[in-house]
Amino acid sequence: MDALEHERFAALIRADAPGLDRAATSRVHPAHYVDAIEAATPARGKVHLDPDTVMSAQSFAAIGHCVGAATAAVDEVMLGGAKNAFVAMRPPGHHAGIASPMGFCFFNNAAIATRHAQAAHGAERVAVVDFDVHHGNGTQEIFWSDRSVLYASTHQMPLFPGTGARDEHGEHDNIVNVPLAAGDDGAVFREAMETRLLPRIDAFRPDLIIISAGFDAHRLDPLGGLDLVEADFAWATTRLMEIAEKHAKGRIVSVLEGGYHLEGLARSAAAHVETLMGA
Repeated sequence: MDALEHERFAALIRADAPGLDRAATSRVHPAHYVDAIEAATPARGKVHLDPDTVMSAQSFAAIGHCVGAATAAVDEVMLGGAKNAFVAMRPPGHHAGIASPMGFCFFNNAAIATRHAQAAHGAERVAVVDFDVHHGNGTQEIFWSDRSVLYASTHQMPLFPGTGARDEHGEHDNIVNVPLAAGDDGAVFREAMETRLLPRIDAFRPDLIIISAGFDAHRLDPLGGLDLVEADFAWATTRLMEIAEKHAKGRIVSVLEGGYHLEGLARSAAAHVETLMGA
């Protein structure tokens, strides 16, 4: 947030996140699961839902604001209030399955945004593009059998959560996984995007692109082993913007996923947002 206070972001339109949209959440997660997450919220201290996923007394409110922000961003973009939007949210969401928290994630914000675009705004084809260093196993699970959604991911393998192999295609060939190896740098990442991911997204002709914008593929990040820098994220953003201009009237909603080195996260998110502002 400090990085986005720089003078070069003076023109950035900012909005506070509304709270939990239960109707939007229920398009992805069953009501009993949402209720169980709320009920698990401790009055004080912390509670572990799994070894990596921890709640405090304030967690459910934060989770609700993530959902509210994601759906509000979709509304702005689909109704023409903004061409694109970046949601500076935590906790992330792409490991959350239909009824399972995992890997710091409770509700799948990218999936909720996708379903909201379809249900509230009539989007027919949504591409969810994930460049987090970890594979979005929850997003893949949610859209595995849905031909209206393309899930396209670059990620490091082997690495948590262990999914995302090249041969995981989805029921309708709507899943595109491009695993990278530890130590791969921006040149390898860009080639993988150019040869495998971007052509599939272009051929899908999405009405909207949702970006699961994880910045833990940055070379400084302690939880990954890729060697990307800010310029690589800016480049990927530009290429996705080009496809969005071609098929989706430029419409992009980007939701923050991982990124655990504060300087690497700040610089990468700033490069991403500055690129989006050039639309």
